[in-house]
Amino acid sequence: VKDATKNAEIILKIKANCISFEGFTTYGGLSGRDLEALAIGLLEGIDENFLRYRIGQMEYLAARLDDAGIVYQSPVGGHGVFVDASKIFPNIPYHEYPGQVLAIELYKEAGIRTCDIGSYMLGNDPDTNEQLKADFEFTRLAIPRRVYTQAHIDIMADALIAIKERAHEIQRGYQITWEPPILRHFQASLEPIEK
Repeated sequence: VKDATKNAEIILKIKANCISFEGFTTYGGLSGRDLEALAIGLLEGIDENFLRYRIGQMEYLAARLDDAGIVYQSPVGGHGVFVDASKIFPNIPYHEYPGQVLAIELYKEAGIRTCDIGSYMLGNDPDTNEQLKADFEFTRLAIPRRVYTQAHIDIMADALIAIKERAHEIQRGYQITWEPPILRHFQASLEPIEK
């Protein structure tokens, strides 16, 4: 692709906007703060003490879920915990998105933002447009680096336990009312399916 412009005045304005909004033009769109966070993350990723702490957070959450009988993908890693939403909501079929149901319930219960890793994310068959069935209906609890304390982890566990205790009251999932042609997982609109 040819240069968008050869007008030096416009190029200077574009560079100034890049610096204000995205960082220096040599940063590839990352601000200095983002580059520093990336560098720190790379160093922490090879620090064995930090890794023990990080994985310890996941194991702590997993132990709380074990005590409550909540099923998750095991063993947990250093990124997060993947809760098996189909085990919490066994009556909700894959095409009503149990992983999304749990994500929504976590938000309603405790303001926890998470996401579905299941049929909702998988999408439709490109030939038939029928909903594909994922092998698993997970809800991902991603744990950001250097953000959550044990108290935060306890809030997550307590919210999951509360949802499990009232899961029998939730008999239906969600349906998509609008979806874009690609990346529906990030943009689609859902509404509850009424009984």
